[in-house]
Amino acid sequence: MIKKRILYIGNNLVKRTNYNTSMEVLSRLLQLEGHKVKKSSSKNNKILRLLSMCLAVVKNSNKTDYILIDTFSTSNFYFSFITSQLARLFRIKYITILRGGNLPFRINKSVKISNLIFNNSYKNIAPSNYLKSEFEKKGYKTDFIPNILEIENYSFKKRIELKPKILWVRAFKELYNPTLAIKVLSLLKEKYPKAKLCMVGPGKDTSFEASRNLAKELNIIDSVEFTGVLPKEEWHKKAIDFDLFINTTNFDNTPVSVMEAMALGLPIISTNVGGMPFLIENNIDGVLVDKENENQMADAIIKIIEENNFSLALNGRKKAESFAWREVKQKWNQILV
Repeated sequence: MIKKRILYIGNNLVKRTNYNTSMEVLSRLLQLEGHKVKKSSSKNNKILRLLSMCLAVVKNSNKTDYILIDTFSTSNFYFSFITSQLARLFRIKYITILRGGNLPFRINKSVKISNLIFNNSYKNIAPSNYLKSEFEKKGYKTDFIPNILEIENYSFKKRIELKPKILWVRAFKELYNPTLAIKVLSLLKEKYPKAKLCMVGPGKDTSFEASRNLAKELNIIDSVEFTGVLPKEEWHKKAIDFDLFINTTNFDNTPVSVMEAMALGLPIISTNVGGMPFLIENNIDGVLVDKENENQMADAIIKIIEENNFSLALNGRKKAESFAWREVKQKWNQILV
């Protein structure tokens, strides 16, 4: 295989956030395959980040085989638009990697811009079959390549007796509905007074304070641990002390945190939104419930505990192993030719 010169455009903020992002993982693994990879940008300010991305495209225009562009659904969507059109100007093949769970809404809202981005790309890569399906409905040819788990770094814990010890890992954003986790805990404590919840993630909007305030109102604040941001290795250690993982989001793609929880041996209970039914086979390798329905989620957790249904975790681990680099790299090799 001929090694390629790649410019990767995305939010290269791992040093600031302590999160080992999909961009960071893919860049490093492509480098290990022998490709030369440059990344942009690590600027925290969005305007400076966009300028840095554009400058990177211009400076590397005559020494780049492919530009990879992480594409999100909010303001960063326009970063993808501008950098992709610069790539077209310099006749560089660009590949969009569809990261935003709300991208189906975005492509419906911004049709002209979406056509310019996705009809002119060399490839559109969806990390979930959900986004692949949604994009193909709009006529955008899309390939499926899942996010990567370095599975050898995930220690599977076989839990003998499941207890109401719940882990939640996500940024505190209204989109991800963290207050639902608090409501679920409140219901669980009616049956399991010692139930506890750990919430790992940074505060991004008012939902962090809303979650804390709700826990206080419901008189369960002493049963909730808010850790703030934790590096991946730290929350993996934290996961050893918990038995179930909940995903409360209202919109989603294929969250890496859920894939990681599968790899670690945590049974998953998630809202049935976006890409989740494409990731989780209901009652096989996880359980899906209606969004914003704390009663359904609490009931699902109680059923899993009462049945001690650890088969969900065993099947989840098998699925997580399909995201290993040894499996995924073949798909990237077929594209970067």
